[in-house]
Amino acid sequence: MARVSESGLPIEPVYEPEALGAWDPATALGEPGGYPFTRGVYPTMYTGRPWTMRQYAGFGTAAESNARYRQLIEHGTTGLSVAFDLPTQMGYDSDAELAHGEVGKVGVAVDSIDDMRLLFDGIPLDEVSTSMTINAPAALLLLLYELVAEEQGVAADQLTGTLQNDVLKEYIARGTYIFPPGPSLRLTADIFQYCKAQMPRWNTISISGYHMAEAGASPAQEIAFTLANGVEYVRTAIEAGMYVDEFAPRLSFFFVARTTLLEEVAKFRAARRLWARVMREEFGARNPRSQMLRFHTQTAGVQLTAQQPQVNLVRVAVQALAAVLGGTQSLHTNAFDEAIALPTETSARLALRTQQVLAHETDVTATVDPFAGSYAVEAMTDDIETAAAELMQEVEGFGGAVAAIERGFQKDEIERNAYRIARETEEGQRVVVGVNRFQTAEEEPYEPLRVDPAIEAQQVERLERLRADRDAGAVRAALAALKKTAESEPGHGNVLYPMKRALAARATVGEVCGALRDVWGTYDATTAF
Repeated sequence: MARVSESGLPIEPVYEPEALGAWDPATALGEPGGYPFTRGVYPTMYTGRPWTMRQYAGFGTAAESNARYRQLIEHGTTGLSVAFDLPTQMGYDSDAELAHGEVGKVGVAVDSIDDMRLLFDGIPLDEVSTSMTINAPAALLLLLYELVAEEQGVAADQLTGTLQNDVLKEYIARGTYIFPPGPSLRLTADIFQYCKAQMPRWNTISISGYHMAEAGASPAQEIAFTLANGVEYVRTAIEAGMYVDEFAPRLSFFFVARTTLLEEVAKFRAARRLWARVMREEFGARNPRSQMLRFHTQTAGVQLTAQQPQVNLVRVAVQALAAVLGGTQSLHTNAFDEAIALPTETSARLALRTQQVLAHETDVTATVDPFAGSYAVEAMTDDIETAAAELMQEVEGFGGAVAAIERGFQKDEIERNAYRIARETEEGQRVVVGVNRFQTAEEEPYEPLRVDPAIEAQQVERLERLRADRDAGAVRAALAALKKTAESEPGHGNVLYPMKRALAARATVGEVCGALRDVWGTYDATTAF
């Protein structure tokens, strides 16, 4: 009897050549680094150098996070990945009423250029690649980073990194949106145009399936809804007057890696093939880099358990192997204790060592796409591609990703799948080691990392000093100029230029987002569907 995959597709006990039907390797695979990029986006993949090893960090104050970044760099991290606290993600200052109790808890609090300066103190921004997990206020954090680089004497065109900047998935799965979809997409297009002119090496968006997967999306749903969002962003940029090959080479993606290794490898290969065809056939992209689906991967936080947390070390190793065998460009490995609290220094180092063992002690970097031609993996790749393409067509049937979001389609589909997974786990059909099988009578003691509750008071005090020291008139004038540009029609004024001037004058994140709220309003999901 065939098992059923995470996507609800059958996995046969044995795959024979007949499983591939009239499968043509020249069409389905191509060469590594060539269309349709099934085998990877670069000809040599890891045989030349391994993937970028990122570790997601950021908690408490900017000074504490800075210390963690220095430790990670010392231990061999080749790219930084910044986590921001919930108030920052929602565009509120640490002294806002809605921020109370959340400051510094799930990431670092960044209220102004003063915090960003402290966050990257002593870290040469022309030598590191930085990924920032921020969406609705993404433009602000990018500009603060650029301003700090300028203070270091680093030109904007030397900066490398990635901005998540994917607000559409916030409406589907996370909820840290600020503005309605229309203004949010206008802001995305402005970021594309700004980076093309000022920061050409920066990846302007990381279109994310990770958070949808964490909310319960299957692998097929994850890539379908992520690529559908990507299509919406491409259309938005084209409507704003950009040519596809001007901005598409800087698009990147962000996926999860689960413990179901074979299906995950197939998922990544199917996603590359789907995106290449969409970009070539629908948008007429001619630059091969516009057709490449370059992506970052994070191991599956949702699969980590608070019970027997050391078992998560095994889960993370398998998930990381799936990402590498699937051809990721960069990878973050979760710490084994993240189901309980923020990772400790020891657990963060172990997570990094997992990647280093894969890169340097195994043979997975010796050859490109080692699963190519596998009856099982090629059949599963075809199956996931077909299932994802059908879901993308359903999204198109609503009129595109935004229209489908407004009807609640993606959210409903993900919630149904999440319910299926939860039911199978409760009934024992889906085994989770240490949770519904192989439990222990007593759990080993564990001391989690705790965030000092005094951090909120410290941030409030820093904001009071900032407002007392800055030129208040210059801030008011800069915010007024920002509002005026935001009132213009899309394509007739880029809000990032006046936004940068406001941030340089030491306007806060909350003040800048507040100015845009005054013009664009806020999104209320309760009345959207």
